[in-house]
Amino acid sequence: MADSPLLTKSKAFALEIIRVCNEIKRIQKESILTNQLVRSGTSIGANVAEAQQAQSRSDFIHKMNLALKEAYETNYWLQLLHATQYLNTKEYESIIADYWEVVKLLVAIVKTAKE
Repeated sequence: MADSPLLTKSKAFALEIIRVCNEIKRIQKESILTNQLVRSGTSIGANVAEAQQAQSRSDFIHKMNLALKEAYETNYWLQLLHATQYLNTKEYESIIADYWEVVKLLVAIVKTAKE
């Protein structure tokens, strides 16, 4: 899974989250929402990476489900940043498109692993 599309996309997504949050912090001095977003947005890929060393199929599914939960939380923080205008619509739509790519892969992997 080292070269998996999910690992690649979740890492790229985490890096984009970090970049955007650092920019918001620098320009707009907002840190409460951005800190939460960095935590959850980077945790997606961390859980995916951890799943590579899962001890069993159920452990793998559990870690992928944790990644999915972190993804849903990330979506919440993105919505709040957009609603409060810390994140403009163009940037929000771009990040959300990347978000949905990661979520679709996670859902498909969890579904396949459960079968």
